[in-house]
Amino acid sequence: MYKLSKSRIFIIIAICLLGIFFTIPNFLPNKDNLPKWWQPVNLGLDLQGGSNLLLQVQVDDVIKERMGTIEDSVRQVLRENKIRYQNLRAGENDVTVKIENLNSRNKAIAAFRKIEDGLNVEELADGTVRIAYTDVALNQLKLKIVDQSIEIVRRRIDELGTKEPVIQRQGVDRIVVQLPGLQNPEYVKTLLGKTAKLSFHMVDSNTTSADARRGKLSNASRIVPGSDGGSYVISRKPVVSGENLIDAQPAFQEGEAVVSFKFDSIGGKKFGEATKNNVGERLAIVLDNEVISAPTIQGAILGGSGVITGSFTVKSANDLALLLRSGALPAPLEVLEERTVGAGLGADSIQAGTIACVIGLVAVIVFMIAAYGLFGLFTTVAVFMNLFLMLGVLSLMGATLTLPGIAGVILTVGMAVDANVLIFERMREEVKLGRSTRDAAEAGFREAWGTILDSNLTTLVAAFVLFYFGTGPVRGFAVTLTIGILTSMFTSVTVTRVIIATWIERYKPTRLPI
Repeated sequence: MYKLSKSRIFIIIAICLLGIFFTIPNFLPNKDNLPKWWQPVNLGLDLQGGSNLLLQVQVDDVIKERMGTIEDSVRQVLRENKIRYQNLRAGENDVTVKIENLNSRNKAIAAFRKIEDGLNVEELADGTVRIAYTDVALNQLKLKIVDQSIEIVRRRIDELGTKEPVIQRQGVDRIVVQLPGLQNPEYVKTLLGKTAKLSFHMVDSNTTSADARRGKLSNASRIVPGSDGGSYVISRKPVVSGENLIDAQPAFQEGEAVVSFKFDSIGGKKFGEATKNNVGERLAIVLDNEVISAPTIQGAILGGSGVITGSFTVKSANDLALLLRSGALPAPLEVLEERTVGAGLGADSIQAGTIACVIGLVAVIVFMIAAYGLFGLFTTVAVFMNLFLMLGVLSLMGATLTLPGIAGVILTVGMAVDANVLIFERMREEVKLGRSTRDAAEAGFREAWGTILDSNLTTLVAAFVLFYFGTGPVRGFAVTLTIGILTSMFTSVTVTRVIIATWIERYKPTRLPI
């Protein structure tokens, strides 16, 4: 015990100093100009205030849209194979078509099964064929839609520069968005409420809007509203979709705000060919099923880039560019619940947590000094060092501290002295057995180590279970508890050991002060 090498002592002291160093930002008045690697602990929504949104992904809308796409594919298959059919219709979750001829029906069923993986094609009694997703494929599609929505929401929130947002799934089709420090979520709700599905379609110059409204509309075209209040007849099949978009930025053209965009290589090639082959025709830019611009193609646009013009302000151009950069939501989002936590309430929580921590710390210190005298004072030093290490590790990790996290810190303060109690009681037993001061102190640390390790491992297992199965605040508690257990084991065994060993070597006491 007493022959600690200089290198070991240096490592222990270096770890303690690093813990203090990474704790310092939490006590500085001005934290804005600090480097990214030296930041204070982030405060959660319940401590600094902010907004909490519960969003529901409208998965059924996507399924219905998919059915419309499958309907177009079914129509194309029937036409290519010259099969006569009746009553082709897309429903909420299936597509049905009636084919009276048996041979044609069997041929069509075989072709329908190749449209997309996961489709169940069944023949009904009256010669009607029903096409729908299997249960497995439908569940996988829903999970994929929600996962994609979470990713797009995260991109949009990150573009806003919100610090430490919490974005996670709740249940099957809901998303929780917590925005610490944001007191007015209206702007965020507006951005998240836009699907931002962008596509480019050729305008059908052979059909007017009036003709389309009278029913004179080909199957290859559809009518959509325009942002200018009118309506446009456009081709159903897009020239290029927003999936091929890789960048969008606000810009100015002839003194007006516009949005410049850039496609990937595949999208750039499609866009170039479409503009080359349709000079003089109009190209409709459709955003969320609304034509925002329909310029006339003056010439081939090569290079995979262009601009979107319209009645944009600087802010609306910025917002549209942000939405296009982050990508389109696969499904609309509906705000089910909105809560705003005031900064004052968060400050009250911090104050209450601080008071509880101080009371717990004072109680532990008083007990340890009363029970173990000078060694209790040594333990006090280790407890304070434990708090510095905990806060330093949380700051270094960029962790978010919540109110349950503060509860974990307070719990750790009490647990931090458990190991020292075991060590000191073991020392007392060794003294009663007649061992010398040095031998008793050494045996206390050596013999109590197994018990300390076992007790802390069981608590660590509980913390890991809480982290794995818990969400949000429960995970915050588990994280601080885990860090507190690890740092308390370090300070209780190594820091206290160095202090006691130094004291014994210097003063050579004949009896232990416990």
